[in-house]
Amino acid sequence: MLYYKVGRILAIDYGRKRTGLAVTDPLRIIANVLATVETKELEKYLADYFATNDVDIIVLGKPSQMNGEPSETMRYIEPLAGRLRHAYPDKKVVLYDERFTSVLAHRAMLESGIGKMARRDKALVDRISATIILQSYMDSMEYSADRVSEVFNLK
Repeated sequence: MLYYKVGRILAIDYGRKRTGLAVTDPLRIIANVLATVETKELEKYLADYFATNDVDIIVLGKPSQMNGEPSETMRYIEPLAGRLRHAYPDKKVVLYDERFTSVLAHRAMLESGIGKMARRDKALVDRISATIILQSYMDSMEYSADRVSEVFNLK
């Protein structure tokens, strides 16, 4: 039997103060909360994480306004994407729409019964938002097509 090894997918919900991170399990089936880190420590955290974990794809949340135009935060995200592509040429860096993830994160917290004080924890919202970005990417047609190409070695 032939086995094809793939790395995890890591998602980043970038914020100017804090950044939420999520990662898949090794089989890329489940999106899991990973951490919230201070944004100024993000790239060091990622370097340490990549040194001990096999990650193939980095999904960066792409903030957009309601009309589809890039939000103000894109001026920080595009340079970050460039630095990640340069530092990790073996990893695919993808920008993926993150509209409404904070709203969905708050809704998920409410529906899961998380108390009012915990819902005020912005770091928790960031982690959940990253997980929503990751799950949405995994559910997308773009990821599904990439996954088929990887499994059948079509790239």
